Amino acid sequence: MRAFLRRVNHAVVSVDRIEVGKIEHGLLVFLAFQKEDREEDLDWLCRKILGVQLFDDENGQMKLPISPEMGILVISQFTLYGNLKKGFRPSFHRAASSSFAKNKYYDFVDSLKSLFKGKVEKGIFGEEMSILAEDFGPASLWLDSKDKDY
Repeated sequence: MRAFLRRVNHAVVSVDRIEVGKIEHGLLVFLAFQKEDREEDLDWLCRKILGVQLFDDENGQMKLPISPEMGILVISQFTLYGNLKKGFRPSFHRAASSSFAKNKYYDFVDSLKSLFKGKVEKGIFGEEMSILAEDFGPASLWLDSKDKDY
């Protein structure tokens, strides 16, 4: 399971020009699944996202995790498993099937909602989405449940 986290001032996701998710100050999370992902990967990634210290303390140091006054917007993005090892056309052979990933995506969002007291919003799995976000920092992180030392 992979996630790309962006600290944002705000983020909005729309499908067919209709807003389906919106947060103010918080985290925009792009999320992808591979065939081997299990429940422990989901649990690890949820807890890591909620604990990562990407927000400034009173001294301007990144020492605070996300707080309930903030929000999390989760977007499914299988292209995080794109591989350019051969040539220029990405291969997505490591990405999970659509049906597997869809179930995991909604399980992930539900898990975040149960663990986080703030707002959790989501895109619509499998749809073409338009995402508008304003980064703050910038501060971005890559997380991979199969490569925890990254």
